[in-house]
Amino acid sequence: MKKHIRLEDIGKIGNQRVPVAAGKLLVSEPFMFDQNFGRSVILLCEHTLEGTVGFILNKPTEVTVNDAIEDFPEFDGNLYYGGPVQTNSLHFIHTLGDKIPGSLEVVKGIYWGGDFEVLKLLIDTKQIRNDQVRFYAGYSGWEPNQLKKELKEKTWIIADVNSQYPFAEDPLHLWRDVLKGMDEQFSVMSNFPEDPSLN
Repeated sequence: MKKHIRLEDIGKIGNQRVPVAAGKLLVSEPFMFDQNFGRSVILLCEHTLEGTVGFILNKPTEVTVNDAIEDFPEFDGNLYYGGPVQTNSLHFIHTLGDKIPGSLEVVKGIYWGGDFEVLKLLIDTKQIRNDQVRFYAGYSGWEPNQLKKELKEKTWIIADVNSQYPFAEDPLHLWRDVLKGMDEQFSVMSNFPEDPSLN
């Protein structure tokens, strides 16, 4: 997989221009009412000339991993909604590094994918904890110029990844927590109501 940054895809944080890249977060602006992406925090795992791939970190479903995947070892965790593209496909991010051959380091200590059979074996033999891996149905994807257009429209805020974000214990508050961890301009946004008419 190509890992170079598309230099023309630049967002802004205040007056600072910030390049989009694998290992960054896309945080939806407060009044995005899109059914798929409203109040979402997306970990970008790939950003190349061919397009962009990421996973929504803060939309757990009520479906357990074992309900969703046949012949899978017992796993105490729910499946997350990764995005609207190919929702019948399964993906995972983890902190296991070289224990999972073929995985790609997205940001220091956080990995995407790898050998699924090895992962199953490690889970089955209790060699990893449930909080070291998260599973996603579908992914968030953009064609080469699509994300560039959305950034110009100020649909997304670009943020750095904290190592706790992808495995947050309280993912439903992650959107707010990420903005609170940024500068004052974005910290204020974290308190905006989801429905402005209720303010």
